[in-house]
Order: sequence, then structure tokens, then C-alpha cells
Amino acid sequence: MSDAKIGFQMRIIRLLLENILPMRPISDAQKKVNRYEIILASIKAVGLVEPLVVFPLKGQPGKYTLINGHMRYYAMRELELTFADCLVANDDEGFTYNARISRLPAIQEHKMITQAVKNGASLERIAAALNISPQGVKASLNLLNGINDEAVDLLKDKPISPAALRMMKKVKSERQIGMARMMIEANNYHAGYVEGLVLGTPKELLADNLPKKKKGMSAEAIAKMEQEMETLESGMKAITENYKDNMFTLQTAHTYVKTLLKNSRVAKYLKGKHAEISTEFENLAAAEPV
Repeated sequence: MSDAKIGFQMRIIRLLLENILPMRPISDAQKKVNRYEIILASIKAVGLVEPLVVFPLKGQPGKYTLINGHMRYYAMRELELTFADCLVANDDEGFTYNARISRLPAIQEHKMITQAVKNGASLERIAAALNISPQGVKASLNLLNGINDEAVDLLKDKPISPAALRMMKKVKSERQIGMARMMIEANNYHAGYVEGLVLGTPKELLADNLPKKKKGMSAEAIAKMEQEMETLESGMKAITENYKDNMFTLQTAHTYVKTLLKNSRVAKYLKGKHAEISTEFENLAAAEPV
């Protein structure tokens, strides 16, 4: 099993700038460089697109250290803004998070671009600020057209790609909600997985009864995938529904066996008469609670 950990929480919180403490100042000379001026103009035109990255200060509830985004932070202070959207880091490592995050989740970006347009920013100005084409801005504006509001709410802070969201439009509203829940339960938001969910969708739940087509796949193969997908969904639903009860039973068994083995007479008897069972019980007692 990999020891790799997610570097930050997959949600965005809004913080008062006065509660964010930068790790370093920015000089007047740094504020005159082209990059800072571009950031300043971008925030003024469309608001903060890429969130700041912060870490909670120990012993100071509500206060955070700024890990990444110092130029954005000082630009917002210069513009006399009050709040900033932030990602909360899981540790206070002193490296840049730019290599770990590139853009906001697609739904968050859509919402920010939509708000910028409402505030009067042109598509061209937004495109220049985000370093994307005007067509890309327009595509983001239309990204959620045809997607159920409940499905959007379920996926709003998830790392789902625009391609996966567009794929969801191929199924009806109720199926979109079910697919969103499946993605969350499987922790899989890749376009390929979403395409599999679409191919496994009964025909009556396809948008406008669109025919299922996939190059290289026969009708029989698609029908088999649909059947397997139904079985998978039923299995995952059963696991979800029984998870709490199963975890309670497991924790109870773990506690009972651990207590049992503390009785020296019982432990000695098991080792002498039932060595295999004794070994299994010892392994169970030694295991960390889930």
C-alpha cells in the first residue's frame, strides 16, 4: 500500500484576509514586476481564481499561515478585498503547491467565471487573465448546462474533469445523480470511468434515448457491460448500507478478543490446545482499530 498522502483537503473554505498570516513580505520592487501586475489586474477583473493554500496555526483557532499564494495575497490586500478562497494544507511543509495543483475543480472554475461575467468582465478579459482561449471561457460557462443541480452539488468540490461532466449529459437527470454518487463511493472521477457508467446505463435513462455507440464494441458487449454495471451498483449500495453495522461488529470483536487474551489462563489454554486459533486471535488483537 502506498504511503502517499493527499497534500491538502479537497474543499475550499473562505477566510478573512486578516486571519491569514504570510510567511514572508513582498517588497515594493517585487510589486513592480510584470508578474505581480498581471496578478493584480487578473484579480481586479475576475476575482481570485486559484485559491490560496493555508495551514492552521497551532494554539490560535481561526488563524492560518499562508503556505502558497503570496503575490495573490498581497494583490488582494492592495485591492482592499476582505475574503479569500483557500485550500487547507494537511501539513506545513515549506514547498510550493504549484506542482500539486493546477486549476480549481471544473465546477468551481465555472462558478467563478460565471460570477466574473455577472460582474461585467468580458470573455476576452477573463481569457487573458486565466491564460486560456475565449472559446475555453465560453465552454466553461456552458459546462453545467443539462446537468442536474443535485448532481452538481454532489460533485462541486470533486476533481472531476470537464470531459467527464460533458459525458454526464448523455444520460437523464435521475441517472446523473446516481452516477455522481457512484463516483463519490468509488472515489473515481476520470472520464473513462464516467464513460463506462454511461455505457452501462439502461436505454430508457439515456438523454433523448441516444443510442449507445462505442467504437470496437458490439451490442452484446455493451449489454453485458450494462448488466455488470447494475450488479456493481447493487453491490456498492449494499456495502454502503451495511458499512456502519459491519464496522461496529468488527470493533466489538476486536475489543472482545483483545480483552480475552489479557486473561493469562485463557491465553495459555488457547496456545496449548488451539495454536492456530491463538495465532489468529493474537494477530487480530495486535491490529490497529480501523
